[in-house]
Amino acid sequence: MAQLAQIIVDVPTMQTNQPYTYQVPPRLENQIQKGMRVIVPFGNGKRQVQGFVVGLDQPTKYDGQLKAISALMDLQPVINDELLKLSKWLADHTYAFWVSSIYTMLPNMLKAKTTRIVRIIDEVDEQTAFDIFHGKDELDFATVQSDPQIVSRLLKLQKQKKVRFEYVVADKAKPKTTVGIRPQLDFEELEEARTSLHSNAHAQERLLSYLQSIIGKTVKQTDAERVSGLKAATFNVGVQKGWLAKVPVEVYRTPHTQEKLPNDEHLSKPLELNDEQQVAVNKIDQAIDDSQSKVFLLEGVTGSGKTEVYLQSIARALKNHKTALMLVPEISLTTQIVNRVRRRFGSKVAVLHSGLSNGERFDEWRRIERGEAKVVVGARSAIFAPLKDLGIIILDEEHESSYKQDESPRYHAREIAKWRGKSNSAPVVLGSATPSLESRARAMKGVYQLLLLKHRINKRPLPPIQVVDMRPEIKERGESNFSRELLAKLTDRLVRNEQSMLLLNRRGFSSFMMCRDCGEVLKCPNCDISLTLHLDSHTMKCHYCGHEEPIPRYCPNCGSREIRYYGTGTEKVEQELNRLIPNARIIRMDVDTTRRKGMHEKLLRQFGQHQADILLGTQMIAKGLDFPNVTLVGVLNADTGLGLPDFRSSERTFDLLSQVSGRAGRADKKGEVIIQTYNPDHYAIRLAQKNNYEAFFKQEMALRRQASYPPYYFTIRIMASHEDESVAARTMTKIKQELVENLMPSTIILGPTPRAIARMKRRYYYQIVIKYKQDQRLHSTLQRILQETQSKGRADVQVSIDPDPQYFM
Repeated sequence: MAQLAQIIVDVPTMQTNQPYTYQVPPRLENQIQKGMRVIVPFGNGKRQVQGFVVGLDQPTKYDGQLKAISALMDLQPVINDELLKLSKWLADHTYAFWVSSIYTMLPNMLKAKTTRIVRIIDEVDEQTAFDIFHGKDELDFATVQSDPQIVSRLLKLQKQKKVRFEYVVADKAKPKTTVGIRPQLDFEELEEARTSLHSNAHAQERLLSYLQSIIGKTVKQTDAERVSGLKAATFNVGVQKGWLAKVPVEVYRTPHTQEKLPNDEHLSKPLELNDEQQVAVNKIDQAIDDSQSKVFLLEGVTGSGKTEVYLQSIARALKNHKTALMLVPEISLTTQIVNRVRRRFGSKVAVLHSGLSNGERFDEWRRIERGEAKVVVGARSAIFAPLKDLGIIILDEEHESSYKQDESPRYHAREIAKWRGKSNSAPVVLGSATPSLESRARAMKGVYQLLLLKHRINKRPLPPIQVVDMRPEIKERGESNFSRELLAKLTDRLVRNEQSMLLLNRRGFSSFMMCRDCGEVLKCPNCDISLTLHLDSHTMKCHYCGHEEPIPRYCPNCGSREIRYYGTGTEKVEQELNRLIPNARIIRMDVDTTRRKGMHEKLLRQFGQHQADILLGTQMIAKGLDFPNVTLVGVLNADTGLGLPDFRSSERTFDLLSQVSGRAGRADKKGEVIIQTYNPDHYAIRLAQKNNYEAFFKQEMALRRQASYPPYYFTIRIMASHEDESVAARTMTKIKQELVENLMPSTIILGPTPRAIARMKRRYYYQIVIKYKQDQRLHSTLQRILQETQSKGRADVQVSIDPDPQYFM
């Protein structure tokens, strides 16, 4: 009986969200394995698509003729058994397509490109063969599809059965290669060739000697030239004489081979731990040794040495012949963290984040998959790194919302870490100075084990925080981003040759443009949001859909010249700072200045080498960065996030202020923090000033309990969008009715209501928020709603389900 394979095809729709059974051709029977990519016919058979083998030899009830697999795309599985199981769990728990969940785990280069081609299957006239096919047997349809005359001729040929339209799958996963050399003769034959040389052929004689030293090996030509001291021309002579062959040699596009590590040799060896650190390391080591899938919450004030705890725990896992995975929330953090991890563990370290090119990411993934890298450091998606025998998983700054993916599959890296921890019987360490309320509440209940680091490692106190009320400042001095207090401190640091960091969580020049005559605010044509002025590109930009337009000289509504720009952004602050302190050297770090590859690292390296006095940036500079010469941190407007219609806005503000405050005074010099605000009495700002996480936790938990929000309740958000607002609203009303009929009375259903930003990318959004403690009917009801909305199409209504949403905006 023929072997059968269960394939998940690359057709992400609800109707195809299940394995299809295919026959394995006899030629592939001994090669096919679970986790491999394959090419299979789909639909009417003309269409070839990529798929993944998720099962073998499972019986099928189908009694018709099964289609056969066309080809294998791999010699070995690209997704191992653990990740295959995880992909199914992920699809189920995040209400996503199984194939999308698999692709989330793999580098982009493993997603094949499907091309539509036209193939000649019977004789065509010479004119057609020349005009359209240029003398070839096939044609890429994309190159001619915009020409109606050619398309018409091709359709006629198709009716005459002279050509056929086919889909061809092309694999993008190509390793990078360089020229290598390999001896073609054995030792004696090379010696014999030497005897026939002219007496003055010194270079060729050296080449023969070198080839004798690498018998049976393939060496990169660049390395061969360097070691032998010979030129490329001499190796070409060797090819002509048949002494050696030039062959392609695979090389990794490793993202950090060219980087020179900073001068911090002392970090290459384990540092001495204080008592609190030692207790934490001992408990984590015990879990590693005993292969226990415990979850630890490492709560430590900024500068308390959490990174050293991570590194010594990783070392223990490696000593036990296990691997280690460490996540950080921002790309900007990876430079300093990766350098520190590489100092300790050398070439065993691989790095994965979105700042890498597709080729670099593919090659780092292959190093991990082949077992050449034992430690992985990266951002959110690195949680899917194909490490085997995981010994420890670490999430640094575990409270960060960037660990949650906004697009399908809408996973939280913390939940994936816990799943993989259980699967590998490995501990998970969640580290933060300001843990999320959910994690801290679990630690209080004993679900996680709490490890506390209450003191900074250098025994220095946390920097004093001064809160400046900007209301009287504005009355006395007019509009400005800088209080007199902050300006004086910045100038003082300049005189003392010390550095400062300034945080403003808004990029661009100003928040919106308004006409003072008619009140018109320039809005994005696609979204319900005002456009932001960017002077460096002379454009008005939408930060949601990317729409850009020139800066208007007249009001588009009334034609007035009385246009003014309100609000502020990093670009405007930089301009004002240049005017107020002209001799200060400033580095601005935001999405606009770090868009080009490698700019994060470059700007941070320049600041670390004291090529600038002030680092001005958005929240990307608030976490994890360690610069010994920074003695002043200024927060220009602490209220940016407080006014957002989101129940987590106070928690995010407290976290951000606590994190950025911790950047000051991390070495021997005394640090200081100034927070500018229009809400000096808000509890998040008041308690951040006192560095009092405990008091904040208690107050915020009381508010969450009153409002029935996490961690007292779980939440799920259902969202529907359509270009017609009434269609989106009607769809959500029907969904609400279905929820009310099927869910338990104790489950709270809020909505449907328009989203805070009701229109985005020309679509209107309506949402329902579900709050529940336990509801056995919820999962099946949501799966059914998803099935119904997908299969009916609902007139192009897009419905998404987001478990544990981090934002309700």
